[in-house]
Amino acid sequence: MSELRALLGEWRANAEKVLPPWWSKGLAVVLLVIGVILPFLTGASSGFLNGTIVAVAYAVMSLGLNVVVGMAGLLDLGYVAFYALGAYCVGWLGSSFFFGVRVHAGASPAAGRLIGIHLNFVLILVAAVLVCALAGMIIGLPTLRLRGDYIAIVTLAFGEIIGVLAINGQSIGVGGGMTLTAGNLGISAVDPPYFPGSGAFSLLDLRPWYWLIFGILLIVLFVNLRVRDSRLGRAWVALREDETAAVSMGIPLVKTKLLAYATGAAFGGMAGAFFGAYYTEVNAGQFAFGFSIFILAMVIVGGIGSVWGALAGGLLLGYINNYLIPDVFNNLPQAFGLHFQLTTVTYGIFGFLLVLVMIVRPQGLFPERRRKLEMTGEVAALDAELGAEPEGPAA
Repeated sequence: MSELRALLGEWRANAEKVLPPWWSKGLAVVLLVIGVILPFLTGASSGFLNGTIVAVAYAVMSLGLNVVVGMAGLLDLGYVAFYALGAYCVGWLGSSFFFGVRVHAGASPAAGRLIGIHLNFVLILVAAVLVCALAGMIIGLPTLRLRGDYIAIVTLAFGEIIGVLAINGQSIGVGGGMTLTAGNLGISAVDPPYFPGSGAFSLLDLRPWYWLIFGILLIVLFVNLRVRDSRLGRAWVALREDETAAVSMGIPLVKTKLLAYATGAAFGGMAGAFFGAYYTEVNAGQFAFGFSIFILAMVIVGGIGSVWGALAGGLLLGYINNYLIPDVFNNLPQAFGLHFQLTTVTYGIFGFLLVLVMIVRPQGLFPERRRKLEMTGEVAALDAELGAEPEGPAA
């Protein structure tokens, strides 16, 4: 394994010498163009396009969790809660679930004739961002004085509370015979996104869905890059590296941590709102604890603290989970005389991938620069070199 790591490091060093200094920006432009034209290279309702849509939505969540775990160094095991809140915003504000009222704002002509609350998807997306950002700050308040495993326990509890509330919300009345959620029955017949001039989205043509989530991804990616290089981003990194030293230098602990939770939660809510509309149903069974671990695995595989790593990890595991395993390699074991399908051992496959990444490349596929130095031991060498006192003159 050490020889493999050395070969990878040597290959990357040689590549950096050969490639021009603007190669990263050129690669970003090429990937952007490929992302825009990708739906034209496949069928309008193909399994590949469906897997791509789900993978891109996972990447949005991965970028959101990376803000909390990677940039600010705050462990969050209840991230599925923001997925749930974002999805329920679609169920509450984009369906006939609340049958006792009649509110319409920018909805499609078909939805405009129905009872309930029917808002334009952009308004619902904004509502999901606000609701999840507030929920992120609420979950952040009890963790301000906690560290390590204690933060994990509190965030895990928050995720479980939202999950239980989603299941038992059908017993919580909100007036007029209406309930908070529909439990495991789910809120069905959710309005598809509608934009004037393009009409309402249809599951028979997945291209508009792809461009919608791709646009959301670009917005989230832009905000991540801007925040990472901002004063707030540097404050997050400072708290992650040494909280005591950061506070002593004047960084406001409460404000900085709460902004990290709120920002990461807002991104998760955006993806949750998209999933609520894309799946046309909001069901309490969708918000299991394992989903939080799955998103965390994306951040770890891609590289904790790295924006591009979180993006790559989300896309990679999203494709594996939603396209490669169920559609491409599902019957592969039968070719070797084994009587099972890969979908039955999905968690085992992801466990193997995590172990493989931790052995071969523990810093992740696209690690943050400082974390890469830490994992390779170069930070300690630099600190020792900088901290060494020069020898004084001989007595």
